[in-house]
Amino acid sequence: MSGERARVRALLDTYGRTYADEAGIRLKDTPQPLYQLLVLSCLLSARIQANIAVAASRALSDAGLRTARRMKDATWQQRVDALGEGGYRRYDERTATQLGDGAELLLGSYGGDLRRIRDAADGDTDRLRKLLRVVPGLGPAGVDIFLREAQAVWPELAPHLDAKALQGAERVGLPTTPDALLKAAGKKTEPAVLAAALVRAALDKKGAEEIRKAK
Repeated sequence: MSGERARVRALLDTYGRTYADEAGIRLKDTPQPLYQLLVLSCLLSARIQANIAVAASRALSDAGLRTARRMKDATWQQRVDALGEGGYRRYDERTATQLGDGAELLLGSYGGDLRRIRDAADGDTDRLRKLLRVVPGLGPAGVDIFLREAQAVWPELAPHLDAKALQGAERVGLPTTPDALLKAAGKKTEPAVLAAALVRAALDKKGAEEIRKAK
């Protein structure tokens, strides 16, 4: 157990930051930050480096596109320009369209408030997944990203440690079941932070190898 605790400490010291925090999103159970998290999840789910997706999320926020209403009301070119400002150029045109379509869908079905999707799911995570999947550009990977981060403010989701997070656990030499991981991490570790750290480890083979050596 002492070795596991040392690896957890090294993991959190190296990677213990959620993607929402890195993107400057002060996550709360309110419409604007939840929508920003949804957009970030869409951006991260593309085949693109995470730091570029985070930069693009910041650029969209800097352009004022922080709510579904503002995203919908922006022109397609304004969305493209903001994505390009963040370096998200490979997928900028398609993503700009998806963001506009997604904002329109959320406004029409839920008034732009993701808490209404949560209410519609009524505590059923599988139902929540299905509801989120209708958002353009948000595939299975994007849904997992959203759920991993949203568990910080939607505690009924915790612990959400998906296949990518468990891959990271294996890579750093930690248990690969959620219960055992939480036990190793200790009660004070937030599941969202742990999940993000494990995903970052899964994406950084060299860094994960260093953490695995911690004693």
